[in-house]
Amino acid sequence: MITKRIESPQNPHIKRLFQLQEKSRIRKKEGVFLVEGIQEVLLAIQHDYEIDEILICEEISSLESLPEAIINFSVHFTGITKAVYEKIAYRTSTEGVIAVVTAKKHDLANVELDTDTPLVIVAEAPEKPGNIGALLRTADAAKVDMVVIANPKTDLYNPNIIRSSVGCVFTNKIATGSTEEIIDFLKSRSINIYSAILQEAESYHLQNFTNATAIVVGTEHDGLSEAWRKASTQNIIIPMSGAVDSMNVSVAAGILIFEAKRQRGF
Repeated sequence: MITKRIESPQNPHIKRLFQLQEKSRIRKKEGVFLVEGIQEVLLAIQHDYEIDEILICEEISSLESLPEAIINFSVHFTGITKAVYEKIAYRTSTEGVIAVVTAKKHDLANVELDTDTPLVIVAEAPEKPGNIGALLRTADAAKVDMVVIANPKTDLYNPNIIRSSVGCVFTNKIATGSTEEIIDFLKSRSINIYSAILQEAESYHLQNFTNATAIVVGTEHDGLSEAWRKASTQNIIIPMSGAVDSMNVSVAAGILIFEAKRQRGF
């Protein structure tokens, strides 16, 4: 049941939530972030995120209209006005539901792989939250074993990553670390490294991705760092016939991931 109501956008608690939505520094300091939308909140609950509070704009939605998994979740529900909702909502089409969620740790040391032949996707220094979100959606669709962000430029709980991933930031096993840490992690587990680099490369479809595999992609502008070329089991390319020699990182990753899944019989 709703145990509290907040009517003013100037309420100190609402001001704090606004800061969480707006500033990565505050999210990192407090280890808390906001999640908007029924599906996104449901995915966070289903994947064992700690929910501190759920705010419901009663002019848009109601507690009774939410899925049972949310209604029955042991959490504090707060009713808010539309003015309050519009103050803290990153987007207006999120059904009037916002959750305050505790972040998980994503250090490589905390990650355990469930198979001896994992399929891992590594993205080095992606800058655009929309690209990261799209990559996470693709990883979820393919059920890759782990997504690793090397040298991250933004925090995983940026509201645009949550939005563009449609909540897949919660469904994937995600780790972050430096390029050197990730290379050491992969080599220590005998995971073959296939780096998407033009130099000394072979076409991706000629490779065997059925063994323990890490597919590594870089940004469209900078590509991958030299460390990945040196560490690579094999550099790979996606043959292209157009005027440009690069494509969106999430698109390239999708092509490579689903070739690996095809080889593995999905």
